Amino acid sequence: MPFLVRVLLTLVLAYAAARLCVWWQTPIPWMIGPLVATSVLSVIGLPTTSWVPLRNAGQGVIGAALGLYFTPAVGALVVGLWWAIGLGIVWALALGLGFGAWLRRVNGPRMAALSPSQRFSTTYFAGAIGGASEMTLLAERHGARTDLVASAHSLRVLLVTLAVPFAMQAWGVHGLDLSLPSARDVLWPGLLGLGGLALVGGWAMQRAGRANPWFMGALVVTMGVTLTGVTLSALPGWLTAGAQLVIGVSLGVRFTPAFVHTAPRWLGSVALATVAMMLLCAGFGLLLARLTGLHPATLVLGTSPGGIAEMAITAKVLQLGVPVVTAFQVCRLVAVLVLVEPVYRWWCARSAG
Repeated sequence: MPFLVRVLLTLVLAYAAARLCVWWQTPIPWMIGPLVATSVLSVIGLPTTSWVPLRNAGQGVIGAALGLYFTPAVGALVVGLWWAIGLGIVWALALGLGFGAWLRRVNGPRMAALSPSQRFSTTYFAGAIGGASEMTLLAERHGARTDLVASAHSLRVLLVTLAVPFAMQAWGVHGLDLSLPSARDVLWPGLLGLGGLALVGGWAMQRAGRANPWFMGALVVTMGVTLTGVTLSALPGWLTAGAQLVIGVSLGVRFTPAFVHTAPRWLGSVALATVAMMLLCAGFGLLLARLTGLHPATLVLGTSPGGIAEMAITAKVLQLGVPVVTAFQVCRLVAVLVLVEPVYRWWCARSAG
C-alpha cells in the first residue's frame, strides 16, 4: 500500500475514533481517541502510519497555543514559583533514579546476557523522566539496549496519557484556570504572522539540535511575543483539535507487534512502576499545592511523569493552570536533558570507586 494512502487511512480512522470519543464525552477526545485506535490497530499488525511533517506541525500548533497563555501577569506568577519548579526538577531526577533501580532489580536475572555496565545504562536511561527519542539516543551512546529503553518510555507516556485525563475527569476538576490566552479572537493576518514566527522558532530549535524542536520553538517565540503584551491572534478550535489528533497518531504508531513481544516481563515491570510513579507524583503535587496555594489539579499535572505535550494538552482542554503546568513540564524536560548524562557519569564513577 502506498505511503500516502496509509497516512490518509490512518487519519480517517483516527478522526472517526476522535468523533466517537467526543460522543462518549471522554477527556481530551481529539488525542485519546486517535491514540487508542492507532495503538490497537498497530498492535494487531495493520499498517498505520504517522507522517513526520504532520506531527511536527501538530506540535508547533500546540506550542503556539500554550504560548498565548503567557501574559505579563502570568509570566510574573510563573517566575515567582521558581522554587517550586526547582523542587519539581529534583523530584523528577530522584524519581528517575528510583525507577531505573527498580527495573534493574526486577529484570536483572533476565538481563544476564548483558554486561554489568550495559544493564546499568539500559535501566538508568529507561528510568529517566525525559523524552523517549532523546533518552534512546543517550542510551545508544553508552552501549545500552535501545529497544528496551525506547519501549519503556513509550509505554510510560501511553499509560500516563490515558490515565491522567480520566483521573481528572473522575475528580471532577475543570475550568479552574483563571488565566486565559491573551488573544481570544481569530484574526487571520495575526494568525499568519503567528504561524510564521512558530515556523522560524521550530526551524531554529531544530538547527540547534534541541529536544522537541517544533513544540519548543513555537512555544518560546509565542511566549516571547505574548509576554511583551502583543496580541496577534487566537488559534481556531479546529486547528488545535487537528494538532491533538496527529500527536495522538504519532504516539499510537509506536506500538507495533514487535513492541508487544519485546521482553514481556520488562514491559510488565515498566507498567507497574509507572502506576507507582503516577501515585507518588500525585502525592508530591498535592504537597506542592499546599505550599504554593495553587489548585492541586494544576500541580498534579505539572509534576506528572508524562510527556510535555500530552500533559500540556490535558491542562489546556480542561483549563487547569496551563502556564504553570507548561512551565513545570518544560523546565523538567530541559533539566533532565541537561543533567541526566552528567549524573550518569557521576554515578558510574561513584560505583567504580
